[in-house]
Amino acid sequence: MSEMDLAVLIVIVAVAVAVALFLGATIKVIRQQQIGVVERLGKFHRILEPGPHLVVPVLDRVRYTLDMREAVVPFPPQGVITEDNLMVNIDSVIYYQILDARRAAYEAQNYIQAIEQLTMTTLRNIIGGLDLEQTLTSREEINQKLRVVLDEATGKWGIKVNRVELRTVEPPATIRDAMEKGARAERDKRAAILIAEGQRQSQILAAGGEKESAILRAQGDREAAVLRAQADRQSQMLRAEGEAQAITTVFNAIHAGEPDQALLAYQYMQMLPSIARGDANKVWIVPSEIGKALEGLGGAVGSLTGSMSGGVQGIDQAATVDRSKFAAPEPVDVQAEITEQAEADAKESARLMQQAIAEAQELERAGRPRPASLRLPGEGEQRGIGTGQPEPAAWPEPEAQPQPEGQQLQ
Repeated sequence: MSEMDLAVLIVIVAVAVAVALFLGATIKVIRQQQIGVVERLGKFHRILEPGPHLVVPVLDRVRYTLDMREAVVPFPPQGVITEDNLMVNIDSVIYYQILDARRAAYEAQNYIQAIEQLTMTTLRNIIGGLDLEQTLTSREEINQKLRVVLDEATGKWGIKVNRVELRTVEPPATIRDAMEKGARAERDKRAAILIAEGQRQSQILAAGGEKESAILRAQGDREAAVLRAQADRQSQMLRAEGEAQAITTVFNAIHAGEPDQALLAYQYMQMLPSIARGDANKVWIVPSEIGKALEGLGGAVGSLTGSMSGGVQGIDQAATVDRSKFAAPEPVDVQAEITEQAEADAKESARLMQQAIAEAQELERAGRPRPASLRLPGEGEQRGIGTGQPEPAAWPEPEAQPQPEGQQLQ
């Protein structure tokens, strides 16, 4: 290859490289969600939207390429003094978006640093008017105030602050310990109050149960005592009537038999061994009447011997007794009296039961709840189970009286 051909080849390659460089400097491609700011000879010329664009080489230059999406910028913790002179560390995060690329590029030299410094000063101003408790509990209010101030300041930069969030508010270690102790003490206080309230309710319920139990027990004892007294009264009355009937019968029988002096003396002699019998009797004193009794008994034997010699007729006349004066007492049927009393009690119970049923039906027609005193015995099986209500007590049956061997006294 000659020198001339080599020179031509070099020229062609140089021209190709120049054309390629020219085309590279002329064609600019802007990606989606980005904006290009073009300067011509150092002065703002135009805005390039996403897509390919042609610019004049050497004269035009894409000075800034700005991202139009919402950006998140976290800021490091900053020490802020509250109104009660406590130092707290607060770190925040900013959500912003570029609305005007030209003003964002030329109004602020470094808008990220400008937003950070503005956030710090505004945050100190807001927190300085709040105490520690308000700072910890008013995050939403602080975020709202901070966002309004930043949005107003960054509006002329073509930037909109959408949200401002306080990530952490960290008080000093001593304050955290005091707060933890206070919270623990408050929890212990609430727990002690709840425990005391539970014990109080438990004691009240237990006392109420004991009261009701004592009342029911006292009522049962009272009814049992009344029934026992009635039974004793009826028993004593029946025993007294029986003794009265027995005494009357013996008295009438004795007077109807017209005993003479000999019979009385004989009975007196029969009672003497019973009087002398006994472990405590050491000395037996013979009564003075024993002589008279023996005389009467001897006279009776003599008269009896004389009568035997006189004949059978005399004996029959002596044994004849006037029976017209004897009056037998009326028999007392104790079993009939007890049966009659039981029938009367059963009738009274039936009457009270019918009255309670009628009152309960009347209350049901009126649409009012039935009181516990008017509930039927059958209703305890339905409502007494699972409801905690005591079943109504059944009517007490008359207590059977003990029957002596001789029920009828003739």
